[in-house]
This record gives sequence, structure tokens and C-alpha cells, in this order.
Amino acid sequence: MAISSSQQNSLSLVRQEIAAIAGYIPGEQPQDAGWTKLNTNENPYSPSGNVSKAIAVACEGRTLAKYPDPFANQFRKQAADVLGVRPDMILCGNGSDDLLTILVRCYVGVGDAMRVPTPSYILYQTLADIQGVLCDKVAFTDEWLLPESFTAPNASTGEPVRLVVVPNPNSPSGTLLAPEHLLDLAEQLPCPLVVDEAYGDFSESNCLELVEKSDRIIVTRSMSKSYALAGIRFGFAVAQPAVIEQLAKVKDSYNCDAIAIAAATAAIADQDWLRKNQGSIRTTRARLATQLRQFGFSVVDSQANFVWCTHSESSHKEIYESLRKRSILIRFMVYSGWGDGLRITVGTDAEIDVLLGAIESIMQEKTSKE
Repeated sequence: MAISSSQQNSLSLVRQEIAAIAGYIPGEQPQDAGWTKLNTNENPYSPSGNVSKAIAVACEGRTLAKYPDPFANQFRKQAADVLGVRPDMILCGNGSDDLLTILVRCYVGVGDAMRVPTPSYILYQTLADIQGVLCDKVAFTDEWLLPESFTAPNASTGEPVRLVVVPNPNSPSGTLLAPEHLLDLAEQLPCPLVVDEAYGDFSESNCLELVEKSDRIIVTRSMSKSYALAGIRFGFAVAQPAVIEQLAKVKDSYNCDAIAIAAATAAIADQDWLRKNQGSIRTTRARLATQLRQFGFSVVDSQANFVWCTHSESSHKEIYESLRKRSILIRFMVYSGWGDGLRITVGTDAEIDVLLGAIESIMQEKTSKE
């Protein structure tokens, strides 16, 4: 499509860093019915029944006519009680992506470098591009561990990196680094270490206790995955109070709305619901991995609500496209210089049955053509 001269003039006014990037592309979100949606790691179950009740109460009176609590103190108090930390160690955000944005803006200036492992969350690169900073990517080892070079200065500038972000469990692999390893890493780094625990509630361990041991460690959490609140947009960071105080200077004034605060507070208070949901996800995750291996896939042991798989004799893109034709969405992911694979969200047992039946059919069709 041709661009008019007036459009070109408008584009010339945009910051060069913004004009040069493609921007983050979220996973597909079809709005029509009939899809088996296993591509964006949403929780397949409805949230705690207490959430809808809390939202109804929040809509009463003049609550929505007034600005919300800028620090979401209702949530901070409830989360602190559940997690065993102090309220002043929590900063709330419009999803954990908002908190990652705050962290990059707070710690990394134009021309500085931040570091992330690869393959991991694609948004990290976008946040760096927007801020005008270098995103230094260091590949995981074949065992999904961090190499010794992960603590080295930036190769391009020779300067120490200003921020390190490690997703744990990692996406797309679902693998988990031990807390003691991350504490040791934080002690070697010259900068803050952000442990992105968007999927932390599905794993065997987490790094919340490390926050008390090191003022270099910041843990971010999402309410989207484990609490089934992806449509609400709410997340939080846990760090020592002095760190939270600095991060609060960077956040938008009212970054969490009244409905989101009420919903998130009710959700995190219902730990019985969370434990039941965790059990269901883990059980279905194990069945999904076992069946995929029987179909010839190599499946990484996952600590998240998804599995990462590859097939040595089949095209991952063709499998993704064949499933999409059957109204089944999974994520085909390509990492430059590393390779590609398929990430599959753990759905309900019924959804996984639909997926596995389709994959079996696709593999049989492939065999019959050979």
C-alpha cells in the first residue's frame, strides 16, 4: 500500500527508535466462537466465584465515578498476608507487562544495555527498543541453564548491563531455575535482577523469599495465568520497600482501575480455589506431555501451564497451520539464530482431547503420504 506525502511527513515526526521497530504482536485472539484456544496461556477455567461478587460491589454507588486508589492498597494488604511479605514490598500494575515497562524505564537509559536469556519472552526486546536501549540476549544452554557468560559485561559496549530479566519458569520452555542459583546470580551481577514469575504459581518453587535476602532481586507476578484474570489486567512486583519507592515514581498515576483492584483482591484471597486449579493444570499438563511424546514429539518437562515441543521429522509450521484449519490455535514460535517449535497451553481435559485427536489425525495423514 502506497504512503502519501502527508503520511510520510507524519511518520518523520515519530522517534526513529519507534519507526524502526515492528512492535510486539500478541497471540491471536479470535472473537468468534468455535475455537479451541491453546495459544496464549490463559487459564482454561473460570476465576473464583468471589471475583464476580467483588466486581458487583465495586460497581455500586459512586465507586466508578471516582479515581481508584493509586497504590491499590486493598490488594497490597491482602497479597501481603497471602505471600508472607509486607504491603510496602508490593507495587501493583496493569498486568505484569506494565511492571516490566516500569522496570526498564526506571533502570535503563538510552544507550545502556539490559540482558535477557533466549529463547524467552519476546516482549523484552520490544520494551528495550521503545526505551532506546540495547537488549543483550544470551542463549540458554542445551539443558536450559544460564551459561557463565550471562554475568559478563555487554559485548558491544564493554560496559556492565543495567538490568537483567530472567523469566522463571521460562517461556517458551516452561523450565525452572533453582532459587539458590538465581540468588547466586544476583550476587554476581552489577545491577538489579528481575525474576519474571508470570507462571510461578504452577512451579515447584519460587523466588519470593529471595527478596528478603537481596535488595537486587525483584519478583514480578501476574494474575492472568494462575488466577484466570487475563481479561482484567493486573500484576504486581515484590521487592524491598526502598526499591518499590523508586519504582512508584515511574508508574502512571492511576495504573490499576477500581474493578481490577477489587477482582484481583478477591482472587488472591481465595487460595482454596488456587490450589484446586493448580492441581487440575498439573494433572492435565502431565497427560498432554505423555501423549505428545507417544506421537514422536520431544517435550521439555514444564513447570508452567504450557508445554514446549518439537518434532524432528515434521514441520512445526505445517502442524500449526493444519491445526488452525481445524479451528485449534497453538503457538508456532520462531527464534532467530536458535530455531522454532510449538508452545501449547494446558487447556481443559476436553480441549486437550480435541487437540490430541487432531494431532493424531495429522500425523496419520503425514504417514500415509510418505
